[in-house]
Amino acid sequence: MNCLRCGYCCQAYAVVIVLDPSKGIQNDNLKAINLLKEPCPHLQGDTPGEYSCAIHNEKWYPETPCANHGQIERGNTDCRMGTYRLNHV
Repeated sequence: MNCLRCGYCCQAYAVVIVLDPSKGIQNDNLKAINLLKEPCPHLQGDTPGEYSCAIHNEKWYPETPCANHGQIERGNTDCRMGTYRLNHV
């Protein structure tokens, strides 16, 4: 899936985040947050289509729930939610 950087997932889903990126993935460094009440602290930017993730390049990022987020279909397809949000909001 191609993320279109709309920011929706980082602002609206419940997810487990890494609190301190310097510590990486450890049981005492993870927190479940409801993004509707508390935005992801690693989201950078303020314009849909231009958001980025501050921890995306960390060596442990592929082990996070965010890295495993995707769509049912396989291949190199644009995110349906991102396409909708960028074209209708």
